[in-house]
Amino acid sequence: MKKWSVVAILGAAQFVMVLDGTVMNVSISTVVVDLDTTVTAMQAAITFYTLTMAALMLLGAKLGDVWGRRRAFVIGSCIYALGSLMTALSPNVQVLFLGWSIIEGVGAVLVIPAVAALIADNYEGTDRITAFAVIGAVSGAAVAAGPLIGGFLTTYASWRYVFVGEVVIMFFVVLFTRVIHDRTARQVAHIDVWSVLLSAVGLVFVVLGMLQSKTWGWITPLHSPEIGGVEIAPLGISLCAWLIVAGAGLLALFVRRQRHLSAAGRQPLVDVELFRIARLRSGLAVLGAQYAITAGLFFMVPVYLQMTLGLDALETGLKIFPLSISLILFSIVGTRLSRLWSPRRIVRIGQIALVLSSILLLASVDLELQNFAFGFGMFVAGAALGLLASQLGNVNMSSVSESQTSEVGGLQGVFQNLGSSLGTALIGSVLIGALASTFALGVSSSELSAETKALVSEQTESGVAILPAADVADIAKEAGLDETESAELTRIYTDSQISSLHTAFFALIVIAFFALFFSRGIPTEVMGRKSEKADAPPAT
Repeated sequence: MKKWSVVAILGAAQFVMVLDGTVMNVSISTVVVDLDTTVTAMQAAITFYTLTMAALMLLGAKLGDVWGRRRAFVIGSCIYALGSLMTALSPNVQVLFLGWSIIEGVGAVLVIPAVAALIADNYEGTDRITAFAVIGAVSGAAVAAGPLIGGFLTTYASWRYVFVGEVVIMFFVVLFTRVIHDRTARQVAHIDVWSVLLSAVGLVFVVLGMLQSKTWGWITPLHSPEIGGVEIAPLGISLCAWLIVAGAGLLALFVRRQRHLSAAGRQPLVDVELFRIARLRSGLAVLGAQYAITAGLFFMVPVYLQMTLGLDALETGLKIFPLSISLILFSIVGTRLSRLWSPRRIVRIGQIALVLSSILLLASVDLELQNFAFGFGMFVAGAALGLLASQLGNVNMSSVSESQTSEVGGLQGVFQNLGSSLGTALIGSVLIGALASTFALGVSSSELSAETKALVSEQTESGVAILPAADVADIAKEAGLDETESAELTRIYTDSQISSLHTAFFALIVIAFFALFFSRGIPTEVMGRKSEKADAPPAT
């Protein structure tokens, strides 16, 4: 057991990093009330937690090479614990955003690449394959356990205790890091500031554009931001479109600069030639799509369960429990199957199961919540995610030589967190945008009086907030509507929530379907049976 103490410590850190991505989703309605904020603000906080990591992960990986991987791991763990403590004590959403979305994210960018690199440093051969599979299973278990842990503590104590617990775990992680060996020599490298800025700002622009599309509009301006009373919509085009285009341009410049640095004999932030390796390219693409689907699912399902059906945090966690169980179970099954089947076969089965689960969940969403259909859909989704989690880490890390493991660890972190950011931003925008348009259409075609329609139009001019359907009647009465019109408005809003969830689930199906095309480069050999040379020439 002593040889597995390293993976136990690294796994504990990985568990905490991934846990934060799902633990708060089931507590959204409670946090909204506690901090006097909105679902939209919480969506932004969830998105920026993963976006901070995506934007700075390459820098974190490079700092690990310069400082030493174990030292970077310890520093990152301490920063993360500080952010968790600030989040636990946050009096408002602004402090929560700083502690959770920013400081914890900065700590994670040092920890996550170091975890992958230190696994490679401390294990060899089949032990390394097993260790990467364990880390993948731990990540899956964290995704699965997040809703249960968050639901239980939010219902019987406070969501704040989740972050207190993270501080305690990271304290013990740091305490026992002396058993981890750091065999890779530190690099003497100059970190190119322009590369950091281009990648970070480019990623932030793209995700921010998607995140705000529900308010500002994708191309046609809806409710543009204002400066001094002047709406910002250059040339009559939504600011979201400009942000996405500008972000894509900055990322293109980032790639060009990396090639220029390599040609000049200087060290780039990331070796873009790694993307010529087919199996790595496919592994990262599938990983990003997997996390996008997971983040989208874990954002809209709790919103549906809490805001439409009125479930509390624990009841929400229990509804997600089938996914939790199957994710852990099939992470283990996938690891065992890897001795018999190729990674591509296992990944393809997982991807197809993900499409089928999205269809099942779409069919089960209604006001009655058909328990078996919904539960089975969540179980299949968990099985799919578990199979993917069991394969992708080892596929990616075995694509390169040991000297490049830190760099690939950083790329994995980028794709994981960029996928999560895009999933939350895109699915959240589809959900909220569909709610606004469906609600407006429902009101305009209803038998409500002209005065009431005008009042509702005025009140929702800047968008429609996601709130518990049961609260609509009280809000309507406060606005002066009679009981009949309040009941009608509640019905329209509830129907709009269900309709918007159907639209969001359809978007999830589309993403899951197109992700099938990303897995063409996943290895077709049984990796435990045939060893592929890590330093082989890049396959295009």
